[in-house]
Amino acid sequence: PRPVVLVHGTFGNSVDNWLVLAPYLVNRGYCVYSLDYGQLPGVPVFNGLGPIDKSAGQLAAFVDKVLASTGAAKADIVGHSQGGMMPNYYLKFLGGAAKVNAMIGLAPDNHGTTLLGLTKLLPYFPGVGDLLNAGTPGLADQVAGSPFIKKLNSLPDTVPGVHYTVIATRYDEVVTPYRTQFLDGPDVRNVLLQDLCPVDLSEHVAIGTIDRVAYHEVANALDPSHAGPTNCASVIG
Repeated sequence: PRPVVLVHGTFGNSVDNWLVLAPYLVNRGYCVYSLDYGQLPGVPVFNGLGPIDKSAGQLAAFVDKVLASTGAAKADIVGHSQGGMMPNYYLKFLGGAAKVNAMIGLAPDNHGTTLLGLTKLLPYFPGVGDLLNAGTPGLADQVAGSPFIKKLNSLPDTVPGVHYTVIATRYDEVVTPYRTQFLDGPDVRNVLLQDLCPVDLSEHVAIGTIDRVAYHEVANALDPSHAGPTNCASVIG
């Protein structure tokens, strides 16, 4: 019933982050869009590195384009890592609450994380380590206690009218402790992957890029009136 906007994570892009989830949702009848955000000058491949408040402005403009092109009144957002946290700034400070029905975060760093945690992403993105010396505000903004995180959390976790889902894994090595990903509010579903499938060993990157158990929960959150039980067998659903 609504377009779905996919928001990649730090160092990600609009294609690679969603090679599995995008077709998964398209096969279920959704009209799916994704954007690139947080670009730095001279860094053509890796995104999500610019100031996060400016990235939220890019998301706001993109959602407006999606709504204009589809005629829909609202969109649903699914984001991974920074992409599951950054839209909360859009919802709280940039008027996004009036344009978004559901906000679904896969391993989002909603309350920040440690720089040590963020550096654990580096092995997944060869060559990106050199960028850390060039100034990456998108990383600094995600560190727990940063001015950005303090502003983001100066208001309640949620805004009225938006349905929130957070999907986390206990094996997350980037956003730690993993329970800091969860939100507190009247319309929030916080999900731990291993409560649904105890043998699921997905860590931070896998939960957003390949985990079909997590994706089944995404589908449930997008269409709760037709939600089905999520368990280890959901990988074939």
